[in-house]
Amino acid sequence: MSEELLSLNINEIKECLPHRYPMLLIDRVEELKLGESAIGIKNVTCNEPFFQGHFPARPIMPGVLIVEAMGQTAGIVVAKTMNLEKSGGLVYFMSMDNVKFRKLVEPGDVLRLHVTKEKSRGNVWRFVGNAYVNNALVAEATFTAMIVL
Repeated sequence: MSEELLSLNINEIKECLPHRYPMLLIDRVEELKLGESAIGIKNVTCNEPFFQGHFPARPIMPGVLIVEAMGQTAGIVVAKTMNLEKSGGLVYFMSMDNVKFRKLVEPGDVLRLHVTKEKSRGNVWRFVGNAYVNNALVAEATFTAMIVL
């Protein structure tokens, strides 16, 4: 694979993923290393629809959505590596293991979603993900996903 580090803006992300508002949870991808890893960026704002109910008096980003954002970042690694842009392919979670939430994520935070491929075989890929805010680990997970075209 190429050692070149790529980055993607929101329009390039939308070419790779079928997700749209309110479920598109990454704003930018930086340091994409084809077949290996990427860092996704999610700018958490007070305008996120999930904050209306989670929780009105103390808005906290749901942990499951942090893991989903890791999965979307991993989906970019897969899509760009396999040249699946605009293919209409979907990425489905198959498993999530060792999921841990370490700190709260609140409006104004910038989530840095580090994903690294652990292994892949055909259309099944396994990743390790870590989410950071201000260099502090806020969540971690190991997850497997299947690509369906």
